[in-house]
Amino acid sequence: MKIALIGYGKMGKTIEKIAANRQHSISAKIDKDNQDELQSLNAKNTDVAIEFTQPETAFKNLKYCIDHKIPVVSGTTGWLEQKDELEKYCIAQQGSFFYASNYSIGVNLFFQLNQWLAKLMSEQPQYKVMLEEIHHTEKKDAPSGTALSLVEGILPHYPNKTGWVNEISEQDDKLGIVSKREPHVPGTHSIAYQSEIDAIEIKHTAYGREGFATGAVLAAEWIADKQGVFGMQDLLKLPFK
Repeated sequence: MKIALIGYGKMGKTIEKIAANRQHSISAKIDKDNQDELQSLNAKNTDVAIEFTQPETAFKNLKYCIDHKIPVVSGTTGWLEQKDELEKYCIAQQGSFFYASNYSIGVNLFFQLNQWLAKLMSEQPQYKVMLEEIHHTEKKDAPSGTALSLVEGILPHYPNKTGWVNEISEQDDKLGIVSKREPHVPGTHSIAYQSEIDAIEIKHTAYGREGFATGAVLAAEWIADKQGVFGMQDLLKLPFK
């Protein structure tokens, strides 16, 4: 399979390594220094594109792939206010778009556990829920896309909460998220339920980028012959959306 890498930073280079190990070839490596080469991609020279760039360029990159009938897998975060628009455009154009805030198999199982635990804990009002995420200092957006996906798994079970704030919250109607940036941390996410007498916590810790990259390549293999809008729930056949 011929894979175009749109975004060739640390994640792009790790994806390249995983793709090569799985016998795929790289049709293009596009980064900020050669953005014009995106215009050379088409359905004849590229079977699927994997896009890990920056929030300000993601929508344009993904729309180009959809316009040129290239199935595209994206893991860029920080642009999700435009995601609904892109998904509608993809469906209208009969394109192929796969998005996940995190491609790690373990994280997506963690998402499932998070939703199940939130459902249980919502029946126990003595417990207050909060979320913490820690990433490397190069990460620009906060909270992380993964943290926001975890929030999406919690809030439907707490109708009294109207949203989240990126700080410790004493407000009953807001879910507090603590974002920390520390050197050399691939990604750690934890959700804690605390009462006056005890606490329950679930946590996922990534040891490197390989888990994210492997999931992205698996998604690229899976979507190459499909049409529509997909996510890790579809790839892994998980029960919760």
